[in-house]
Amino acid sequence: MVTFKNLEIGDIEGFWSFLNTLDAETNYMMYEPNEREQCTDIQELRDDIQRNVINGNDFLQIASENNKIIGYIRAERGKFNRIFHTAYIVIGILKAHSGKGIGTAFFENLDKWAEENGIVRLELTVECHNEAARHLYEKSGFLIEGIRARSMLVEGVFVDEYYMAKIL
Repeated sequence: MVTFKNLEIGDIEGFWSFLNTLDAETNYMMYEPNEREQCTDIQELRDDIQRNVINGNDFLQIASENNKIIGYIRAERGKFNRIFHTAYIVIGILKAHSGKGIGTAFFENLDKWAEENGIVRLELTVECHNEAARHLYEKSGFLIEGIRARSMLVEGVFVDEYYMAKIL
């Protein structure tokens, strides 16, 4: 059975391990395999979660099965007054658990958090050829606002991304 909860400091080591596993199994996330450990460390992650999620205004929820993290969604709220009503979304689910309603549940929970916290605009990017993710986002109410041409370089090939948003 899949359970959902907001990330807590005690979850950090499992979350770090999950993120590295996710990086290794997909080309759709920002980090390449093993790149996360070159760019940051678990203490920086712990500090970020403490500052921006637990004591801050961001949302970070995990999905677990058998006490193992299998997915997450994070909403990073705008830090400045003019964009404090917005949040940028990142979501990741392990391949073995995709297509099982976890993403849909994440977005339903995100919408509740957004409403309770005065968020008016949710936004994200998705590689144009990632049809499964785009379908989830559109099903969750996101619309394509534009294309970020050649925004990523994945395995030596430039990739375009859709910029998508949902107005609440």
